[in-house]
Amino acid sequence: MSFQFWQDLRTTDFAAIDKGRAVAVLPVGATEQHGPHLPLATDSILAERMAIEAAQRVENAAVYILPTIAYAKSDEHLSFPGTLTLDAATLLATLTQIGHSVARAGFRKLVFLNAHGGNVPVLQIAARSLRLETELFVVSAGWISMGFPPGLVSALEQRDGIHGGLVETAAMLHFRPDLVDMNEARNFVPASAAVAENNDVLRLLGPISVGWVAEDLHPAGVAGDAASATPEIGAAIVAHAATRYAKLLDEVAAHPGMAAIGTQPI
Repeated sequence: MSFQFWQDLRTTDFAAIDKGRAVAVLPVGATEQHGPHLPLATDSILAERMAIEAAQRVENAAVYILPTIAYAKSDEHLSFPGTLTLDAATLLATLTQIGHSVARAGFRKLVFLNAHGGNVPVLQIAARSLRLETELFVVSAGWISMGFPPGLVSALEQRDGIHGGLVETAAMLHFRPDLVDMNEARNFVPASAAVAENNDVLRLLGPISVGWVAEDLHPAGVAGDAASATPEIGAAIVAHAATRYAKLLDEVAAHPGMAAIGTQPI
């Protein structure tokens, strides 16, 4: 199926949209440091490009890609020049007000396509708030949550390579190699690796985690093996994630949505 950019529509176009299979997709990125080898726009580029890649692969959904959010909750990176951040309350207000606008346009399905880990808790709260305040069916899913081709990304890299590592560097080499400086890429082994190896339960990252800022993980503000990234790895990661995300969008389009609040049986 085809997709459209929300901002390319005219106001008179909305009446003809089949809201039954329409899914609005909001790419949510960030403008923040990604080490010496990647640009500040990494998360925003990846969010928008992954939205397009996924939309090109859907079978039944009619996808409408909203303008990318490029400012997000990035306060864990404020020690590094160039980082721009919103506080959690401002991002939450932005997300919920966009959601209300989408609902007013007659849409019933909204997906937050996230590319920055710091946004996750705010996106989850926004999805719940919109459930309470509108009739929207809201899904929050990061593109990295779609997983990777078997054997391509090691378990250790999946655990610790959370920022500017193999995955993001490879994806950027695929999408925007002109913005990647592989001469500066290294294996940025984060402090989380040693904590995981030396403790049975305590972790810095994951379901059991601590409040950290980027320099707690590595002096360069990066976590992961950027040096091993290649455009070929990036292409494989992108294809896998986009295919899975397209499936998600088709399933969202087919979902009946939620019943009105207060109508569920007790």
